[in-house]
Amino acid sequence: MKYFILLTDGAADYEVEALGGKTPLEAADMKNINAYARKGRVGMVKTVPEGIAPGSDAANLSVMGYDPRVYLTGRSPLEAVSIGIDMNDTDVAFRANIITVEGDGAYEDLIIKDHSSGDIPTEDADVLIKACNEAFETDKIKFYTGVSYRHCMIVHEGSTAYNLTPPHDVLDQKVGDNLPKGEGSEFITEMMKKSYEILDNHPINVARKEKGLNPANTLWIWGQGTKPALTSFEERYGIKGAAISAVDLIKGIAICAGLDSIDVEGATGNKHTNYDGKAKAAIEAYKNGTEFIYMHMEAPDECSHQGDMEGKVECLETIDEKIFAPIVKYLEEEGEDFRVLVIPDHRTPLVLRTHSREPVPFVLYDSTMKLDADENKSFCEKSGQTGLYFANGDELAEFFFTNK
Repeated sequence: MKYFILLTDGAADYEVEALGGKTPLEAADMKNINAYARKGRVGMVKTVPEGIAPGSDAANLSVMGYDPRVYLTGRSPLEAVSIGIDMNDTDVAFRANIITVEGDGAYEDLIIKDHSSGDIPTEDADVLIKACNEAFETDKIKFYTGVSYRHCMIVHEGSTAYNLTPPHDVLDQKVGDNLPKGEGSEFITEMMKKSYEILDNHPINVARKEKGLNPANTLWIWGQGTKPALTSFEERYGIKGAAISAVDLIKGIAICAGLDSIDVEGATGNKHTNYDGKAKAAIEAYKNGTEFIYMHMEAPDECSHQGDMEGKVECLETIDEKIFAPIVKYLEEEGEDFRVLVIPDHRTPLVLRTHSREPVPFVLYDSTMKLDADENKSFCEKSGQTGLYFANGDELAEFFFTNK
């Protein structure tokens, strides 16, 4: 038996007036996924438990079968693992975004414009993170370059007891309304303010401004947590697996779970990613004995954060054509039994430009089950409400991998 999870990050949404009252999933022409929905099963699942923020960390753990109430220690530690940071038990990892703020006057009065700095290339971001390290590195604090705008800060013998806000949750709001809170958090605020002085007129950002690109002109620190400990995926399910993603968070979850993390050249984590390369990597992994592929596609989420409705619909159609279709075609032609799960981790509604916690739809197909085709079933929110329901994401994972 082969297993394939296609994770369409942030794909679930609300109805959009400009799409004729449809959601992006309804509006997108996903003829391949929907063909398997018609002969498979659809449903809804609550991937994020109450009391936990609807982040990709909690939601992807949930979809992979790990209850975030048990296993989630923070987002950044998972990302730290993926870029090779060997954390001590007393270390605290923080996500260090480099974001775009704009306006005049005091730092507190600036407006948070873009959490991704226009998807800044990693090679440019690396220069900026090194500049921050030169300014802030001590025997307790160090920055590490990640991918694009997503980076990591490690604090030795640090604290997690701060109230830190993800920048994508507060777009178009004042910096001063969203600065760190909690005892001892002042050092983070001062670091962020100082970083603006360092980065705003850095040659990298001067050049970006001249080209009409968003400058990566301040650090934004959030997502703190301690060293994670996941039980082995292979020990739990007896399945050898791998994850394919451009996002450090997903790579970190995979590594912590004992899955292989497959890198693909040109995989960017946005709508311009290397779709063909990711599909080929999955097929090659199957040929080499991998039984399970977790294919994570970040593009729908990024489009929602940017308010890019057309881009979201377009990338969903490309995922259907260039990711789902060739991989499932390979599985069909091999003749071995297989199961497929297509699912978002959470909703990222275009109108909100951030995550929400409502249940998300899924499509589940099992080649060993011959169901009567139902033309009314598709991969969307409305169709999902007519099918199965799981109150927790890890319960869906258990059902998918064990059929129990």
